[in-house]
Amino acid sequence: MLLGRVIGTVVPCVITPGLEGVPMLVVQPLSQEQKPTGTAIVCADSTRMAGPGELIAYEGGREAALALDPWFVPVDQTIVGIVDGVNLEDGQ
Repeated sequence: MLLGRVIGTVVPCVITPGLEGVPMLVVQPLSQEQKPTGTAIVCADSTRMAGPGELIAYEGGREAALALDPWFVPVDQTIVGIVDGVNLEDGQ
C-alpha cells in the first residue's frame, strides 16, 4: 500500500460502465514521512468516504482494479482506506 493525501476532486463528463457512483479524487503521493513525492494522480475512491485533506492508503495496478465492485474496472489507482495516523520508530 502507498500513502497519499487527497488534494482535490474530479468530475468526469463520461462515466465508464462499472464506475458509476465511484468518486474520483486527486491524490498527492507521499513518502513514509508524509512528504510529497512525484506528481499528483487520480484515484477511484473505493471507500466512498475520503475527502480533501485526508491521509489515505491507495493501491495501483491490478490490485487497484480488484478493489472495486465490480472487479477489473479500468482504473490505475484506487483508494483502499483512510489513514488515522502514521507512527515511525526512530532511525527509520
